Amino acid sequence: MIRLLASIGAGGVIYMTPLIFNAESLSATEVGLGLSLAALTGILSRLICGLLLDRGVTCSWPVRAAALLAISGDLVLFHADSFSVYLQGQMMLGMAAGLYWPAIELSVPLSCEGFPSSQGYALVRTADAMGIGLGAIAGSITAAMGVIRWVYPLELICMTLLLALLIARPLPDARASMLQMETESHSNAAAPEAKGLFLWLKPLLPLMMITLVATAMMALLQSALPLDMVHGGLSRPALNASWSGGLIAMQLALLVVLQWPVGRWLADCSLRFGLGVSLVAFSVGGLLLGLSALWTEGIVLLVLALIAIAFAQAAFLPTATEAVIEETPPEHRGLGMALFSQCFAISAIAAPLAAGKLLDIHGNGVLVWIVMAGLCLAMLPLLKAIKPRYDAAGPLNPHTTIEPVGQ
Repeated sequence: MIRLLASIGAGGVIYMTPLIFNAESLSATEVGLGLSLAALTGILSRLICGLLLDRGVTCSWPVRAAALLAISGDLVLFHADSFSVYLQGQMMLGMAAGLYWPAIELSVPLSCEGFPSSQGYALVRTADAMGIGLGAIAGSITAAMGVIRWVYPLELICMTLLLALLIARPLPDARASMLQMETESHSNAAAPEAKGLFLWLKPLLPLMMITLVATAMMALLQSALPLDMVHGGLSRPALNASWSGGLIAMQLALLVVLQWPVGRWLADCSLRFGLGVSLVAFSVGGLLLGLSALWTEGIVLLVLALIAIAFAQAAFLPTATEAVIEETPPEHRGLGMALFSQCFAISAIAAPLAAGKLLDIHGNGVLVWIVMAGLCLAMLPLLKAIKPRYDAAGPLNPHTTIEPVGQ
């Protein structure tokens, strides 16, 4: 319920903000700069959140702080009428996202009693997709009614309800006993074990590289795609804000439909298989988006591209998050989730800036989408290094690995 509420509010804000401030005569580069600044601000708050979680702070507190920051950012953006005020609001939302994601992701395996965390991630990603879809639909409705800025009061209401829910029922967090057991085992371990304090980071690096590219594609769906649709392609006619919001809402609605069955299917498959399927689907979607600009009826290819990307997101998000759990020791999972979430922030800094510049130069997104399709395929060889080393409940023998189903 917490993730559903947060996603409903974020859905309208994420997808409508580029259109809102494009209408305020900000260039694509300026809009992209604001999104990138939000992501940059979130880098520091993600690291702080991860370190606090590893030191025993319960997951509920960062989520509460994130909700308060989001409310502040919504109030600023609702009244923003200049580039500088727009940047201020984006910084608040970026800091909120940085505090929210490591805590809410870590809370999933802590909430899974009697079933695998891989299924838990498939379930909460379904709530995310449903909320984002509902938020985007609400955003498209406000755009059609000419009151597009009301996406900010909508998020404010959702954050207020989220705070009330957390007061009534805080997130479960039973890490204290687990972390105490880990501390005792480390104190009894031989001195050479201390030398490997950061060796747990090394297996995560291939996953982080894959995540950077996949999340760059998702960041462009929130920034470059709405602008690409309203600007039009080389032959594809421009779409108005209502049509643009409607197509994005369609893609998100499809993600809601696909998220649980795809996530549940991949929960029984190897991590490599799930990540590989998502990369190929992202590449197909990017290629179709690029080709759609070259055809007068390119909206057909655009719709097919959004279908492929919806499948890719449904495959990637729960699989990659479960991979972090299975490759990170329990005592470092707060920082591990922060670093994983950091990939979203880094790609959200670089991708909108680069794409905004290309859109301003070329007036269309052909080059943006073709480059992204190629990058997704280039990540496939890194899958060889992905393999689980821990289960969701605790560490295994560090010299053994789990053989996943479908390997």
